[in-house]
Amino acid sequence: MFEYLYYQSPRGPLLLAASERGLAGVYFAEHRHFKGMAGWQRNDKHAVLQQTAEQLGTYFDGQRKEFDLPLDLSHGTVFQQAVWQALRRLAYGSTASYADIARQIGKPGAVRAVGAANGRNPISIIVPCHRVIASSGALTGYAGGLPNKVALLGLEKSKIT
Repeated sequence: MFEYLYYQSPRGPLLLAASERGLAGVYFAEHRHFKGMAGWQRNDKHAVLQQTAEQLGTYFDGQRKEFDLPLDLSHGTVFQQAVWQALRRLAYGSTASYADIARQIGKPGAVRAVGAANGRNPISIIVPCHRVIASSGALTGYAGGLPNKVALLGLEKSKIT
């Protein structure tokens, strides 16, 4: 079971979810692949969710480049978890292609599968799937909406020092 709270970000409301293991979800209002909140309980005082809200605030203010939160990525397949761990290594303000991620996880022929796993990342922003682009450099889909991807990349590019 997840506990949740809503965080009002500069990009609109974000649904934050946590399990007993850690942060399990950061969802935009119109998030593709979101499975719903059946059985979830609201908890505005949950320590991990409060910490997440605080760190997101400093991220959006341009003061935070890395997140320090306990994460629960256990709800994905082994392959998805490998992709999500690779995403966590993408530096603030940088981008990588789906092919780059496929090579990093030792599956160079799995570019499409990497794209699918990237799109099902439940912890947007914190696990920075917005930093993954096409090999051509084009910005492609984002589960939280392409305008949010553009805005997040723009925020990061403007704060690189």
